[in-house]
Amino acid sequence: MTPQLQSVQANPLEPLDQLNALSNVNDIDREAHPQSTILAEDSAVTKAEKLERHGAQEDGIQDPPAKRAKFDNSNRVTKSERRKGVAPIKPESAPISVFRFLVYPPGTDRDRGSTRQDDDAAEGAAHQPESAPRGKRKEKSKGQNTGRSFGSSRDEVGLCSSRATQPEYSPAECQYGDKCRFEHDLRKYLKEWKRADLTTFGGVCPILKAQGRCHAGWKCRFVGSHSEERDTADGRRELILTDSPRADGSTQTQKVTTGIGTINEISTQAKADLMKRKFDTPKADKYGKWLDSQSQLPDNRTHTDDIDAQDEGRNDVDDKVAKEDGRARYVSPPFLPSEKRRLYFGPETPILAPLTTQGNLPFRRLCVSLGAQLTYSEMAMSVPLIQGQKSEWALLRAHESEATPPAFLPSNKTVKNYDNSRDLKFGAQIAANKPWNALKTAEVLTRLCPHLRLIDLNCGCPIDLVYRTGAGSALLDSPAKMDKIVRGMNAVSDDIPITVKIRMGTKDNNPMALKLVNRLVFGTPETARYGEGGSGAAAITLHGRSRQQRYTKSADWEYIAECAAVIKQFTNKGDSLADTVRESDPRTFPAGEKVYFIGNGDCYSHVDYQKHLEKSKVDSVMVARGALIKPWVFEEIEKGQYLDRSATERLGLVEQFVKYGLETWGSDEMGVGTTRRFLLEWLSFAYRYVPVGILEHLPPSLQDRPPAWRGRNELETLLGSDNYKDWIKISEMFLGPAHKDFRFEPKHKSNSYEIEAEG
Repeated sequence: MTPQLQSVQANPLEPLDQLNALSNVNDIDREAHPQSTILAEDSAVTKAEKLERHGAQEDGIQDPPAKRAKFDNSNRVTKSERRKGVAPIKPESAPISVFRFLVYPPGTDRDRGSTRQDDDAAEGAAHQPESAPRGKRKEKSKGQNTGRSFGSSRDEVGLCSSRATQPEYSPAECQYGDKCRFEHDLRKYLKEWKRADLTTFGGVCPILKAQGRCHAGWKCRFVGSHSEERDTADGRRELILTDSPRADGSTQTQKVTTGIGTINEISTQAKADLMKRKFDTPKADKYGKWLDSQSQLPDNRTHTDDIDAQDEGRNDVDDKVAKEDGRARYVSPPFLPSEKRRLYFGPETPILAPLTTQGNLPFRRLCVSLGAQLTYSEMAMSVPLIQGQKSEWALLRAHESEATPPAFLPSNKTVKNYDNSRDLKFGAQIAANKPWNALKTAEVLTRLCPHLRLIDLNCGCPIDLVYRTGAGSALLDSPAKMDKIVRGMNAVSDDIPITVKIRMGTKDNNPMALKLVNRLVFGTPETARYGEGGSGAAAITLHGRSRQQRYTKSADWEYIAECAAVIKQFTNKGDSLADTVRESDPRTFPAGEKVYFIGNGDCYSHVDYQKHLEKSKVDSVMVARGALIKPWVFEEIEKGQYLDRSATERLGLVEQFVKYGLETWGSDEMGVGTTRRFLLEWLSFAYRYVPVGILEHLPPSLQDRPPAWRGRNELETLLGSDNYKDWIKISEMFLGPAHKDFRFEPKHKSNSYEIEAEG
């Protein structure tokens, strides 16, 4: 239920200024989206698409192109030339709408269309330095706020856990007694230390509605919906929770749904064992010893990256002797890639990319509800995982909707013995810099996370803090190490397939992905000599940018197409290869004897998606920033048309995210603060969306930045604001006023700069 917007509201950030009236939003929205007669030729074609194809016509009549050519050009709307990097918003003079969208025409002093933002926040933001380097430096108005602080959202004095879920006169015993620093008087806590209940969502706790019981108890910001005061036998009035469990295990409230359901929940004991190094990893240890023994073999070149150069000068006899000697010494790893579970990637499985910070459980759940078929966890670092760190293991939690099978067309029988009913959507992504921690992490994930589709090795993260440790995109410069890690993970991960995500390279002028793909798929002469063949990677994802490039230029889909051709050679069993020594050993083929290839970069619409499938010949496309800005891009891909979401519909998605956030992080003060923080992180991307209905040219480009523009109603303008204080206003529609200690700084300094400049 969308909250009612009053005509006059107090401004929680600027008390002296009143908020603009947002009354009659539905009436304004109906005016902005008038109902029109649906004609037969209108099927699956939006008004924006027709205007793009044919131009504007009076009275909604579309004449044939030949007839329109005879009209006087003065009676037609002439489109302005599309500026590179600037969202083509309709100018104020456009007669096809009663609204005026472009606030500052191109070329004026306040034209913001050329503003660029650092999108590294979508890939590794959580691994940025926590604070800026010491020393005074000139404050910049661009780039990232590296020392961001979010303050805290806590009760002024917390309620003791012995009282949190108990009736007023029947509390549990506090193990700290008089030394406890938390409040034991329930009525005092509710009156003096706990903030007032929220009135959003009709005052009903979302967790209570979803699960039938709220585990926050008295700390819940909606506690009024599941508590009451009753008379006791001795004449007193007692506060009780109406959803508290009875002796028979039932509750006093009727359960509305079966609950939200999370998967891959790790027990406290397992984390403690990892932390104390009591969690054994026998497969990883055994494979590690095998790697050590292989590195001591004569003429071993496991760490050699330039195999071809060293192969020059070797005659066939020497090569044959070395190969036979290597096979004699070869010890088979514990598990072979051919024994992995079957995977499938296809045109009907658009993929939500692993997104650090923004790719949290509530956002993934939102995208799945909008049509995302495959999802990944946020990038988790291998060492904190095997050390049992709670925060890192929280990244592996997923919603039960991510455990459902992805879309699959029965006609696409590309993998032998693929069982879609046993497949699921969710996969884990890890980053590692050494074989031993990657192998241990893979084995631990296999044993503790039963609901994993695959484990993906991140070899593309460009963030400096990750790169300097030798993980992420640093592995692109160490292909031999990457190869060893992938092989080792394959050996210890039981039936879970291993996949890899890479970039074009580390330098703009030195792309190396083509060689990497060739090596991962076919192996090298040296690996063939020891009977290993290819690495066994079940799928490879290529982001069409280099580390140095970051997001400053468009993704290179032509280069992605070149790499896709290598995968096609493997699918055809390498018949066209001249160098037969590079053919993969059949025992090391991925499950189904097929390697999938996925493209990534700048997918923002169904047009982009289909173009990449057809021209670059990839199996599927991974969507990253496009999903952050427009989560319903997956719905557009499924339906094959643009969806001009109204402001009310977009606000409904914000409401949906808030509900998912409260169900994930809790409805107490800390849970509300966490939900608000991650909502604002998402809005820092979502505000960039420019409605299709006010664009002058299609398709929209992810690289375009809009000049200052007005929406078709006040709510649409608010949702498109780049002022982070407006984002906080949006959060307060559902989460109430922010806590006095809550802080939020936008990732991008350009947002802060404009706010300060405008006062």
